[in-house]
Amino acid sequence: MRKTDKKIDNQLRGALTEICESTLKEVAGFQWLTHVVNYANFPKSLKVICVFDSNDNLNRFKATESQQGLIQNKLFEMGMKMNSISIPIFYDTQENCDKNNNGKWADRLAK
Repeated sequence: MRKTDKKIDNQLRGALTEICESTLKEVAGFQWLTHVVNYANFPKSLKVICVFDSNDNLNRFKATESQQGLIQNKLFEMGMKMNSISIPIFYDTQENCDKNNNGKWADRLAK
């Protein structure tokens, strides 16, 4: 990883950690979030994955609100210039990972 990639990664992880901590307090069933990125194609390759405990809680969340605007705004505030690129946000659940991947998130995220 190049020095500039490492700097972006640190900023990105810091912003996503802040978002995660506030979302844990505000959204029922929210567990954690992560990101996948290829720095050779940043920011176009950036994807954020939000994980909920159950499909029921995820469905309730999707029916009432969206975090995508919050995530994009927080990244912009942290100095991450996204050049008007919409960051894809994916939603998943621990329930689905347990059922389909025996709880192995590394396997699930690799797909």
